[in-house]
Amino acid sequence: MTELLAKPPLRRLLITIAVVAVIELMTGPPGSNTAPTAGFKGSFAEHASFFGLFRTQRWVLFLFLALVGWGIVMVWMTNGPRVRVTLNKWLVVPRKFTSTRPVRWGVLGALLVVAVLLPHIINSPFWQAAMVEQIAVYVLLAIGLNVVVGFAGLLDLGYVAFYLIGAYTAAWVTGALPLPPLFNHALNPFWAIPIAIALVMITGILLGAPTLRLRGDYLAIVTLGFGEIVTIFANNLYGITDGSLGSKLIPHPSIHLGPLKYVWGLKPVPYYYLALGFVVLFLIVFSLLEHSRVGRAWTAIREDEVAAESVGINPLKYKVMAFAIGAASAGFAGVLTASQSNFIFPSSFTLTFSINILVLVILGGMGSIAGVVLGAILIQTVTEWLNNGQHWGYQPSDLYIYLGALLIVMMIFRPAGLIPSKRRKREILLSEADHENSHMDEVLLGDDT
Repeated sequence: MTELLAKPPLRRLLITIAVVAVIELMTGPPGSNTAPTAGFKGSFAEHASFFGLFRTQRWVLFLFLALVGWGIVMVWMTNGPRVRVTLNKWLVVPRKFTSTRPVRWGVLGALLVVAVLLPHIINSPFWQAAMVEQIAVYVLLAIGLNVVVGFAGLLDLGYVAFYLIGAYTAAWVTGALPLPPLFNHALNPFWAIPIAIALVMITGILLGAPTLRLRGDYLAIVTLGFGEIVTIFANNLYGITDGSLGSKLIPHPSIHLGPLKYVWGLKPVPYYYLALGFVVLFLIVFSLLEHSRVGRAWTAIREDEVAAESVGINPLKYKVMAFAIGAASAGFAGVLTASQSNFIFPSSFTLTFSINILVLVILGGMGSIAGVVLGAILIQTVTEWLNNGQHWGYQPSDLYIYLGALLIVMMIFRPAGLIPSKRRKREILLSEADHENSHMDEVLLGDDT
């Protein structure tokens, strides 16, 4: 038995079957207090469709998937390097073609046209609402956190606090909180946008100035505490935020400029276009910053803060800038959420929200604006699709199990993300080359001895 397990193919097969069995158990029916083993039995014995061909028990379907996965792994283990070399040869010409500026601008223009036409293509009320509440908002939050985590290399676990401040600013400015509004006069929610962006940027500066001298895990703990403190304050300050009761009715945004009058109502499409406009604005600003002197300073600090400081870069200054600038899109996202939903509650702004945004950034590619946007759209679209249909026995409470598993797989097979930034991809390739060279040196030294 030991000799059989020592063989790599059989060992990989057993590992694959074990992993698939865990997935089958997680995606199966829930358990019961009166029948503790019902969930376990149902996960394996419940009937399911075999890709529409015939009905069988779930274990047959998942065993088939395990064998297919094992076959792919075995083929990749034996022919992986050859496949990569072949793919790189085929992609030489397409990469050169797409690297030219006119082609890139053309692709971006086509994507923008698709984004503009999307609400007219998708007529489902559920998906039109999801495009704003679960996709556009998360894109705004992800590109903002990418400035902090991806550009400057600062682990922020309290990013939800800026989102909360933006939402409560909209409620305050419009007179939906016990706290008197600005100038004791309720304003149009549109005025909340610049006020919220300014407030979250000031908050980022006030938080960053004393705490960004910390690094690594210590900074993560501080930002985690900041997020929890802001949420607890919102939940308990009844005289300012109405506490756990939430805000009063927040009016919809409206425009009254001479003959031009328009009110954003309950329909999600107008909010989609408002969000799309600000997404494009933030993408342009953050892209320009990435390739500016500020962006290069962030990169230097991310790679080696001591070396960056030795060449004249002030780490604290640029870290505070990253916190303030990254918070701007979260402030607008908070205003958008508050004005569309009409009510806000502190229970909506939890630690898991910050972790979810961080996962989107990591999966898309830290430091890659295109990757972060793709990661947010992809993950949120799949999540909403699963929530809408409860496909394959999916349960919303299991979401973070799947996100965690996906994160582990990405860290193993594609650590730079779906669309890695050029700098990070180059760093990983250089690191792998150094590792291979050191391994070769060890082999040669072993042969000499």
